[in-house]
Amino acid sequence: MQHTSTQDTLVGLFVASGILGLFFLAMQVSNLSSFVNEDSYTITARFENSGGLKVKSPVSAAGVKIGRVTAISFDPKTYESVVKMSINSKYNTIPDDTTASIFTAGLLGEQYVNLDAGGSDTPLKNNGKIEITQSAIILEKALGQFLFKSAAEDKK
Repeated sequence: MQHTSTQDTLVGLFVASGILGLFFLAMQVSNLSSFVNEDSYTITARFENSGGLKVKSPVSAAGVKIGRVTAISFDPKTYESVVKMSINSKYNTIPDDTTASIFTAGLLGEQYVNLDAGGSDTPLKNNGKIEITQSAIILEKALGQFLFKSAAEDKK
């Protein structure tokens, strides 16, 4: 069986396109696909517990992705998690009394920040702060409380 250089070239192009497709799929899955640096502004929220929230996790409002988490740090004075978010500048009408919650996408999915708009007419500005937050629900903690409560009821 004879191989021609045309066949070798076509096989090489097919393999290269497959590797390129896998690369872009990996970028989509890992949330690193946004190479474009869009015009945005920064807001901050403090949580008692940020759970498994990560840098580059999505920020959404009404189910629409409007930004990303850019930094997560610990405040040693208040013992809170400080989450900085970059919001796309086309969403510049978010009220300053907006609440932020950490949710999980699906049963075992990644965590994200959800913003629920308030009723204020004053929008959040660059470096604005969200005052009302709801921390992530930690499954282990909730399960432990449930088991402790049921054990206490069994003793009675």
